[in-house]
Amino acid sequence: MSFQPNTDELLSHNTAYTARFDGADLQVAPTRRLAIVACMDSRMDVFQILGLGVGEAHIVRNAGGVITDDVIRSLCLSQRLLDTREIVLLHHTDCGLQKVEESTFKAELEAEVGLKPGWALEAFTDPYRDVEDSMRRLQMTPFVPYKDHIRGFVYEPTTGSLSEVDAAPV
Repeated sequence: MSFQPNTDELLSHNTAYTARFDGADLQVAPTRRLAIVACMDSRMDVFQILGLGVGEAHIVRNAGGVITDDVIRSLCLSQRLLDTREIVLLHHTDCGLQKVEESTFKAELEAEVGLKPGWALEAFTDPYRDVEDSMRRLQMTPFVPYKDHIRGFVYEPTTGSLSEVDAAPV
């Protein structure tokens, strides 16, 4: 089966979207003062999962929803410049990062392209433990000043349900 690019179809969807667009009055700062860090998994519609509307929260996504330096950068800006005060972490079961071994992946990548990546893959085996680790990273960074309202959850893509994860204090 050959690959068919999607971009032309997406641009057509955008033309229809602009015809009914009603978000011109939305503010840059999220109205709920909320930032969410989530995995990039295509099964996760973060707004639907949490019952949010456009303009209510910042959504930061990456592979695994892990707290990397770039996520800390985004949260720092979100809090310091756009007044967010609450952070929600949203990981999930059956994550692709649970199915990869970091050193093997990096060795294969280095063999293919001739360079070993300088970034950590952040693979993990337990999404609950990974949420705990992510919450601790946020508690320890000096760049995210508002830490009183950080909560973490694991999403179950087969049921749509969330399970809260409690992290031991730092």
